[in-house]
Amino acid sequence: MYKPASQSMDQTADYISVYKAVDSNALMSGDRTSPISVILVSSGSRGNKLLFRYPFQRVSENTSSSAYKQRSPYALNTAGDSTDDQDGDSRFSDIILATILATKSDMCGKKFELKIDNVRFVGHPTLLQVSKTDPSPKREMPTMRIFSVVFALRANADPSVISCMHNLSRRIAIALQHEERRCQYLTREAKLMLAMQDEVTTMTETDGTPQSPFRQILPKCKLARDLKEAYDSLCTTGVVRLHINNWLEVSFCLPHKIHRVGGNHIPPEALETSLKAIRPYHALLLLGSEKALLAELPLDCSPALVRLIKTCSAVKNLQQLAQDADLALLQIFQIAAHLVYWGKAIIVYPLCENNVYMLSPHANIRLYSPLSDQFSQQFPGHDLPSMLAKFSLPISLSEFRNPLDAPMHEAQLIQMVVWMLQRRLLIQLHTYACLLVPPCEEEEEVEEVAGLRDEETPLTTATTRVGGRSLSTPNALTFGSPTSSDDMTLTSPSMDASSSELLPGGDSPVNKRVTETLLASLTEEERQGILNVPAAQSPEDLRMFLRLLHYFRGHHHIEEIMYHENMRRSQLKTLFDKFRSVLVVTNHEDPVISIFQSPPE
Repeated sequence: MYKPASQSMDQTADYISVYKAVDSNALMSGDRTSPISVILVSSGSRGNKLLFRYPFQRVSENTSSSAYKQRSPYALNTAGDSTDDQDGDSRFSDIILATILATKSDMCGKKFELKIDNVRFVGHPTLLQVSKTDPSPKREMPTMRIFSVVFALRANADPSVISCMHNLSRRIAIALQHEERRCQYLTREAKLMLAMQDEVTTMTETDGTPQSPFRQILPKCKLARDLKEAYDSLCTTGVVRLHINNWLEVSFCLPHKIHRVGGNHIPPEALETSLKAIRPYHALLLLGSEKALLAELPLDCSPALVRLIKTCSAVKNLQQLAQDADLALLQIFQIAAHLVYWGKAIIVYPLCENNVYMLSPHANIRLYSPLSDQFSQQFPGHDLPSMLAKFSLPISLSEFRNPLDAPMHEAQLIQMVVWMLQRRLLIQLHTYACLLVPPCEEEEEVEEVAGLRDEETPLTTATTRVGGRSLSTPNALTFGSPTSSDDMTLTSPSMDASSSELLPGGDSPVNKRVTETLLASLTEEERQGILNVPAAQSPEDLRMFLRLLHYFRGHHHIEEIMYHENMRRSQLKTLFDKFRSVLVVTNHEDPVISIFQSPPE
């Protein structure tokens, strides 16, 4: 809480220093995601008023009183302002801003957007609807009819940033409208702001020293401090949490500030696409401690959210998480998307012995870095550069583990991998299979062509062949995930019946017709290449291969096939081995979760 005027001078000095720091970052760095300023305007029976703006204009102390008095309030360029302030909305006087930003009642409840030169103003004009039959005789009829919280942005700001700023303006307006109806909060704050402006104007005319009225308003007006806090949060963390009138909470996050990998931000469109593509076999990885995340939640948050956070684990997929938390899978998806959007978690694949990780190309590998110090404090006796060096080439967790280590070292291994995943130091590689029929039958030519295509195909970029590395060692680790063992499988609730229906055993006429139908859907080259494989002489192996053929186009990794087809990893790897002459097996990132590990191209 802020204390009243007894400390106003000290607070004003603090506000000026904070303003200078944030102003230089927002205006001079060219950050298109940060607002230039926040402005509160009103319109009513007393005309259009600019109640507050932040950052306020800095007035030079050397400005003479005569120059100040002769300055036209309608001049675009303010005399006496430093050249740094000529950027952004500082070129516009308060009267001009009040005139161009105050709208008519027809615009209320709609998006307001105005572009002037290199500045774009975005707001949500709101009409104050006061009941004429109010039973309270002490309630005064407000002179204000329309108000708007306007954010000034750079003209070349991304459309998604503009949409987010309008959303925040609308949320603040709804809260202010509610408090105005309840206790005339906005009217009281507006009167205080106007009174301070009149007082500063009188002082300026008396002593001739120009002063900014908003500098005097800030320590005495709660609404002004809320708007300043919103501006500072948007320029720094991107997370805004306001308590309007210490009553209504307004929460907002700017995803452009939160979701950054390797110094680049993740576009909201890519984030939304990824969230729509998450599957039950994915897992939710919290980016902070459970205790810290629970402490940030509001008192009236959903009990389901608290239950999920307490149950969440990096070794549990979303389907198992729904069972342990006793929540519907759809609700788990919604809460997970909510946590990801607010930058509290990311989507990963559950930790198990078959997971293959490698060093992220955007990882900070400096010897003396804050991350190295944090890692040494978290895991005494281990250093981050040595740990990252072990992931310089793709390696599975089963290979990473020392079989002679004590069980307690396994738990520490999980914690270290989780710690590195939270800092985006590692990326996970998944196994993909792609059908590639050679043009000839000779074994030497098959190997040559397959090797050539393996180098040219885009799926092999920064990947390794499964044949050069064993990705599974049975019973090597016990991570607790159902996918950590080949004997444990998952059943998809939305399994495609046409592709997942098990064919009856034996060489029955039904099996023959199904096999002929699947073969007929292939090209002549593909059909002949598959039938020439020795394993195709087994009707059972051929039927299984043809049934899974639509997964062998390089778009479905082995874990996804296991989930949809309710199969074991050992079955799929055996099938890959039998038909290796017509399959190219590669490792690369899962596009669904790759945006959380490396910035999009």
